Amino acid sequence: MVSVAVSKLGCSPLFFVEPDVKVDGRYYRDVLLKQQMLPVMRRIAGDTYMYVFQQDSAPAHSARDTVQLLQQETPEFISPDLWPPNSPDLNPVDYRVWGLMQKRVYKTAVRDTVDLKRRLIETWSSIPQTVIYEAIGEWGLGL
Repeated sequence: MVSVAVSKLGCSPLFFVEPDVKVDGRYYRDVLLKQQMLPVMRRIAGDTYMYVFQQDSAPAHSARDTVQLLQQETPEFISPDLWPPNSPDLNPVDYRVWGLMQKRVYKTAVRDTVDLKRRLIETWSSIPQTVIYEAIGEWGLGL
């Protein structure tokens, strides 16, 4: 599993979850959010501290403790009751950015997980910020 944070101001590196790690609510909050994503998002946002935090409805994302953390730690958290399921209009990362990455990463057969990880990192670093900017713009927010 791989996660990423994107904004019009910049993007995080890819965050990889090691094989055999179960991503439950606690792991998502304590490792992916607190240790990785939120610090990077704060650094990217800088003094403006302005970003909207939106995610999909994976169980770890919608866990009560996760929602409470994000309501406290992010300036504009979109709560789960406002998340339409699997909407390409409201999830530019899944539908626009990951789609583009898939096309590039799987152009040829992947040999193993090391090859896949290398390709993901290379592909992610080659995507211009303008692509992210346009994907977020399709979402309809000025952030």
